[in-house]
Amino acid sequence: MGLLTFSINVTLDGCVDHQEGIADNETHAFFTRLMDEGGAMLWGRVTYEMMESYWPAVARGDEEAPPAMREWAVKLEAKPKYVVSSTRKDFPWTNSHHIAGDLRTGVQKLKDATPAGVLLGSGKLATELDRLDLIDEYKFLVHPRIAGHGPTLYQSGLPSTRRLELLSAKPLRSGAVAMHYRRAH
Repeated sequence: MGLLTFSINVTLDGCVDHQEGIADNETHAFFTRLMDEGGAMLWGRVTYEMMESYWPAVARGDEEAPPAMREWAVKLEAKPKYVVSSTRKDFPWTNSHHIAGDLRTGVQKLKDATPAGVLLGSGKLATELDRLDLIDEYKFLVHPRIAGHGPTLYQSGLPSTRRLELLSAKPLRSGAVAMHYRRAH
């Protein structure tokens, strides 16, 4: 069984708005490495649609992009992508698959079938999966910014506090810090 790892950009005040992070080559290399290490991507519909609206065009060369972003896009194109949605059924982007039905069952089956692990990149979906105790690890890229607005990490709350064990903390040149935590048991 593979691990489910929640990874996202977050500011010091907990904002997970994708426009608030530092999008430089080192940041893209960090997320490309995470994607390379995992067996599949997992998103909610909103994140999927945001990604689908831009990255396939970068992978095809229809959008100008620096080499680090193009590398991410090409690898993302090939990576299996799983989407949780109750409102959309058709996901035409290459290697995209729909997880329908019971959330716990669908995601547990995905974890069981993906020994290299699943990389979760959607904030709202992470809250739901954390409520179901399905997230094993957290890899946050904490940016040296205070956004002063939302959406924020776990905005809709959890039933109890999650205790985590720090596995590593690596500063990047931009001042962002890559934090790797595992659920403490």
